[in-house]
Amino acid sequence: MSVRLYIGNLPQDFDSKALESQLANVGEGIRFKAVLDRETGSCRGFGFANVNDEKVADAVIEQFNGKEFGGQTLRVERSERRDSNAGAAGRRGGRDQGHPPGSARKAVNKVVHSDAKAEEAPDPRWAGELSKLKDLLANQKAAV
Repeated sequence: MSVRLYIGNLPQDFDSKALESQLANVGEGIRFKAVLDRETGSCRGFGFANVNDEKVADAVIEQFNGKEFGGQTLRVERSERRDSNAGAAGRRGGRDQGHPPGSARKAVNKVVHSDAKAEEAPDPRWAGELSKLKDLLANQKAAV
């Protein structure tokens, strides 16, 4: 089973090839991917490395955590998988609620209208029309 490592505090203008070559010096089977900003395409300051061997992953952490790269001090640690991250499950629609994966359902607790009459304010859907009617009635000169 591969180990996923978080590599943080990367400079925004770093060369991923340089980091990959340094990672390759530690051992075989290390694949690195930087997380890029969608709009600018520049590095967001972190990335992930997948390592095939536990011992190589430990060696990467030992050699790179706290070391300088491109003027920044790197932070390297084991990453949690998305499946085990409770916060991410809540953002994806809550898989803990008994829904199968991929069928994220939105809450349907919206109140479209209410049968209870509000004495203070008119229905907002008709407020404009009601205002016009009040103006018409106020401008009438005929006695009732």
